[in-house]
Amino acid sequence: MYSKILENDILKLRAIQTDDIDLIHRWENETSNWFVSQHITPFSRELIQNYVGNSDMDIYSVKQLRLMIDLQLDPGNTIGMVDLFEFDPQNRRAGVGLLIDKDYRYKGYGKAVLEILKAYAFRLLNLHQLYCSIDENNTASLSLFQKMGFEIIGKKTDWLRTPDGWHNEFLLQCILE
Repeated sequence: MYSKILENDILKLRAIQTDDIDLIHRWENETSNWFVSQHITPFSRELIQNYVGNSDMDIYSVKQLRLMIDLQLDPGNTIGMVDLFEFDPQNRRAGVGLLIDKDYRYKGYGKAVLEILKAYAFRLLNLHQLYCSIDENNTASLSLFQKMGFEIIGKKTDWLRTPDGWHNEFLLQCILE
């Protein structure tokens, strides 16, 4: 029943490996991603290496899980990563963060990732809800998450300071029915 829960015909979600360090380092240090991830300083390779070295710890212990996104038809081609964070087994919820490499955006991969992740979170982790926060100007992400069953439940005014000025942030939630 769960043998293929982290994959479909298009993508496979897998654990982080040491081979991913350079790729994660590149993505985490792309300044265009900083305002999405809400950090504004570079990550050292050593910090990423330590993170990857500890990534085998259980989600129940560290309250987070990062999975790498591989293309099924092109093994070894990692196109992004997805996070479950602030994992709360008591209240059966977790936050979701998704990064697709800029060369692979707008090709349906985000939808496929969220389909797989929702099945994993709701069926295997027994979560009741997933949530995320998205800058109101990130219309592609807002559209994707809404198409995948997430609803806007709140707006934080002037929440994000960016080079373009203050942006509002929406809180979205997907509840298992």
